[in-house]
Amino acid sequence: MPRLSSALPKYRLHKASGQAVVNLGGRDQYLGPYQSPESRQKYDRLIAQFLSIGRQSAVERGPTATVAEILLVWWQHAQTWYVKDGQPTNEVEAYRLLIRDIRQLYGPTPATDFGPIALRAVRQAWIDRGQSRQSCNKNLGRVKRIFRWAVSQELLPAHVHQALATVDGLKRGRCTLPEAPPIMPVELEVVTRTLEHLQPIVRDMVQLQLLTGCRPGELCKLHPAAVDRSTDVWEFRVAGHKTEHHGRARTIYLGPAAQEILAKYLLRDANAVCFSPAEAVKQTRARRRAQRVTPESCGNRPGKRSGGLAGRKARKPPGDAYTPDSYRRAVHNACDKAFPAPEPLGQRPGESEAARRRRLTDTQLGELKAYQSAQRWSPNQLRHTSATTIRKQFGLEGAQVILGHAKADVTQIYAERDAEKAREVARQIG
Repeated sequence: MPRLSSALPKYRLHKASGQAVVNLGGRDQYLGPYQSPESRQKYDRLIAQFLSIGRQSAVERGPTATVAEILLVWWQHAQTWYVKDGQPTNEVEAYRLLIRDIRQLYGPTPATDFGPIALRAVRQAWIDRGQSRQSCNKNLGRVKRIFRWAVSQELLPAHVHQALATVDGLKRGRCTLPEAPPIMPVELEVVTRTLEHLQPIVRDMVQLQLLTGCRPGELCKLHPAAVDRSTDVWEFRVAGHKTEHHGRARTIYLGPAAQEILAKYLLRDANAVCFSPAEAVKQTRARRRAQRVTPESCGNRPGKRSGGLAGRKARKPPGDAYTPDSYRRAVHNACDKAFPAPEPLGQRPGESEAARRRRLTDTQLGELKAYQSAQRWSPNQLRHTSATTIRKQFGLEGAQVILGHAKADVTQIYAERDAEKAREVARQIG
């Protein structure tokens, strides 16, 4: 029979002792004389606690809990807490890696013994791995959040989190750790050159993102039902956006140029996403079929080699909706074509990518990777490009409302200052 995961642990009789008992988290909890009011009251209290902490045993509290046990309970909580639109956010993966590091060093240690020295030892492991200062500080905050949550669930005494809170983050200029490179806007000339090698659907996504300044994830979930077309400026109300849990609404405004791009994608089911990889594959195959010189009776039949869209023979059939990751990969592939590597690293005429990688040595493969990394840009840079353009024309407030920032100081990060304006001031003041 299937396990009834939603059933409550039963109030039972322990025949040997005559006491009432309930099993929570694999351990028996004795409640007092069977059927007594006191035992019923204690049963109700333990069940309420059991449900309030995500069906975890109340006996895991106190000085006997190990670091591994606290991490396990947190992990189960994080998988339900860090969710947007039914999908886990990037925080889940960040916590998974962080939990792995802590368990390797301090898994069997009593959680009450995990103090500032232990936390700094874990941080040193991140430093030795080459993480940037910002990444170390983010992970430091995540560890403190785990133990603060454990205190709030009465799994640990308050002094454990209070001690960890005394460990400060690493300061710029006070440590030797590298700084994470800032996300810079991409030059419009580079985008224009890349557009020539993008599939039409992805090309429209890039142009739409430049016009609206939206995030890649917001663009990927765009669907007709979310677009209000009742006024001359259309409004796309984003559900499940980045700051939704702060109680903020996110609206993306679509002007005439953006409307012209988007209009042809709205002629579909109201809840179907506008930009689909499966649709992009169909377009690409139709174009190649129209350009085909070999008769269809010879060679591979259309769609035979990769199994087509049916997915039976394809390793991974195209999805129904782009994700920020698949959108980024499509842009990177176009960058590789727009900015080909020079000889001997480049692809020779008629040479496949697999054949090129077999031809290159390990050193050359490293040089090729470095070259491609330097030439590539990512869709999240388009948001910075759009913010810079809007700020130059409409000022900081204009960039702020388009990007959907609650505070202008956040917009400062995205909208680069106009260097030409600074040069003009310098010319006038001498």
